[in-house]
Amino acid sequence: MSSTYGVQFKISTFGESHGPAIGVVIDGCPAGLPFDTDFIQHELDRRKPGQSRITTQRREADEFEVLSGVFDGHTQGTPIAMVIRNTDQRSKDYGHISEQFRPSHADYTYQAKYGTRDYRGGGRSSARETAARVAAGAVAKLLLARQGVQIQAYVSQVGTLKLEKSYTELNLALAEENAVRCPDPETAEQMFQYIDDIRKQGDSIGGIVDCVITGAPAGWGEPVFDKLHAELGKAMLSINAVKGFEYGSGFAGVALRGSQHNDEFYTEESGRVRTKTNQSGGIQGGISNGEDIYFRTAFKPVATIMQDQDSVDVNGQPVTVSGKGRHDPCVVPRAVPIVEAMAALVLADMYLRGKVAQV
Repeated sequence: MSSTYGVQFKISTFGESHGPAIGVVIDGCPAGLPFDTDFIQHELDRRKPGQSRITTQRREADEFEVLSGVFDGHTQGTPIAMVIRNTDQRSKDYGHISEQFRPSHADYTYQAKYGTRDYRGGGRSSARETAARVAAGAVAKLLLARQGVQIQAYVSQVGTLKLEKSYTELNLALAEENAVRCPDPETAEQMFQYIDDIRKQGDSIGGIVDCVITGAPAGWGEPVFDKLHAELGKAMLSINAVKGFEYGSGFAGVALRGSQHNDEFYTEESGRVRTKTNQSGGIQGGISNGEDIYFRTAFKPVATIMQDQDSVDVNGQPVTVSGKGRHDPCVVPRAVPIVEAMAALVLADMYLRGKVAQV
């Protein structure tokens, strides 16, 4: 089972949802990077459970501990190991599904592939694993910030409720001012009430997270198989519950003609080459072109619902699965920092790969 991502900036996550801890090892982070523990903890706090009544009520502080790779407040160029202790597991909540397959979960496929599975919260298939990604992504953000790169994600849709404005018309900083993480206060309130109503019905709902990357220079990314957008797509699709990814004009671009879709070039007085439009989403030929990189990630409704559902057990016999435990009725509010973290990991890796290519 692979739990590693990256080429130059490489991470390996470990641990299970109901084990003693989860964590991550970062290999390839350059030496001398100021290691801002407050910032890393802030990123983890954005993802942690129990933030509001529309998130899971599991109570985890998600405080991280550094085991190696940092000395005197700076990275050493050696592997950075961080661990996050699990403190609020309730494994008994999952005893009833020890031999049952929950609909739309990884229970059946893990059993089919490995012949065994950790039914306590899903083990490695649990979204609890993403806390380790956020910790690593925070370090990647620190590295990227020194290059002038910023990453901002936000919720643009919950169920049928859509944010109609583009990111250029919004103050994205407002996304952190509400529980839904939507930068439009009025839409955010509607989304909150919608999610809360779904929660009261014992059901769940999906949504979309948009992400904007500013400050990335032209030249990051690899042509052919490791295209920048391909790596972003792989990173996003590796997040639990993700069902779709598009960048730039995305699927809507098929309705445009080439004369409408092409991004014409011009040169600023400073000598910088720009494009008049940005249908390309900041990426051409798999390589960044210096414009804003933007993409959208679609999340399905959370699979665990507080309703009875038909399924089968490990012997193939019909059973009724009853929803128990503590789960998000909608994953997108807490997915925002995860999307940012995975984007940061991709960009940090491409930045360092580009430096190697130019030696």
